[in-house]
Amino acid sequence: MKISVVGTGYVGLVTGVCFADLGHKVICVDIDSERVNKINSGVPPIYEENLKGILEKTIKENRIQATTSLKNAIMNSEISFISVGTPSGLLDYIDLKYIDEVCKDIGKIIKDKKEYHLVVVKSTVIPGTTEHSVLPILERYSGKKVGKDFGVAMNPEFLREGKAIQDFLNPDRIILGCIDERSEILLRELYSHFDSPILNTNPRTAEMIKYSTNSFLVTKISFINEIGNICKQLGIDVYDVAKGLGMDSRVSPNFLNAGLGFGGSCFPKDVKALVGKAKEVYYHPIVLNAALELNETQPLRMIELLERKIKSLKDVNVIILGLAFKPGTNDMREAPSIKIIQHLLNLGAHVHVTDPAALDEAKKIFSGKNNLKFYTSAKEAVKQGKYILIVTEWEEFKTEELYRGKVVIDGRKIEEAKIAFDYEGVCW
Repeated sequence: MKISVVGTGYVGLVTGVCFADLGHKVICVDIDSERVNKINSGVPPIYEENLKGILEKTIKENRIQATTSLKNAIMNSEISFISVGTPSGLLDYIDLKYIDEVCKDIGKIIKDKKEYHLVVVKSTVIPGTTEHSVLPILERYSGKKVGKDFGVAMNPEFLREGKAIQDFLNPDRIILGCIDERSEILLRELYSHFDSPILNTNPRTAEMIKYSTNSFLVTKISFINEIGNICKQLGIDVYDVAKGLGMDSRVSPNFLNAGLGFGGSCFPKDVKALVGKAKEVYYHPIVLNAALELNETQPLRMIELLERKIKSLKDVNVIILGLAFKPGTNDMREAPSIKIIQHLLNLGAHVHVTDPAALDEAKKIFSGKNNLKFYTSAKEAVKQGKYILIVTEWEEFKTEELYRGKVVIDGRKIEEAKIAFDYEGVCW
């Protein structure tokens, strides 16, 4: 099939590359010409495991290209996936400006297209967006009728950064929220080679499935961190507790790794957006607010534990191992490291940081900050002092030599770090 993907962030680029790898013809669209040039030269503008290799392969096979021309992409495809950003706006409510702008442009283009065209929302949007925003905008600017001249569907993604390709190719389920029957037929054909259950529903329900999934996982993470905080006070290893808890089939062991909490581009933003939507309909979500509140303070427990070992952090060298919000990505959006570093700098510490993938992102975030130095090598970073905070569980940090003779506060349960002179976990 001929596919266009609008937006080349994590979701858009992974979607495009994977569909191309499955044999489809894909055109990726982005307004950033530099991003487009990188993609066309086989260089992904994001860090994601195996992405570069598949991109290079599909370019050689002439199955994928990138362009700044939305018109060219729409006119030369039969299905368009919208994968633009949906950032937080005022009071953490979702900002749909990029969705609206893209829909206006697509509407103007399909006005002149004779063939039926399917528009699929891949971006995470608040329930009701596809029906009450995307659809009417497309009809208004195209002058055409949905279900007759073009189709609309909501097809949420469930990709984990660092495992996005694996998740795309082997999904637990595929959710199709289609406006019309023809849209469903096209999408079922597109996903026919996937050995995964397909749930067909309406767009509003599909949107809510995505939000409820992320909200449940966020709650589960905050729950195990809360249990971990209690366990620490009782002298119990929360990982032993989580092992027993996860053996219960009603619970499962997934997302029971206690530590510094969640970050990234999705979890914080999506839960805040759902809370905002709940407020619009006069409901106060107690559980979700509590999950967010605990996550805000959890990273700073590292500093609390460090301050118990040293009276003042002023002029003290502190090493941060890990900047990305999780291993396998360079994404630092809502990463615990940001709070930790900023707090340490405010206390007057000299902060030395390292990460295998996120150094460039960190330099942008902390541009011009004094008392902050960056290291490409963990071995070099740990030479700068004896106090180490483990923030991201990269494989590169799982070596005993980094920790001998050091004082370590571990936020990710790195077994090799236990050899340290003084070792302590955040909640174990």
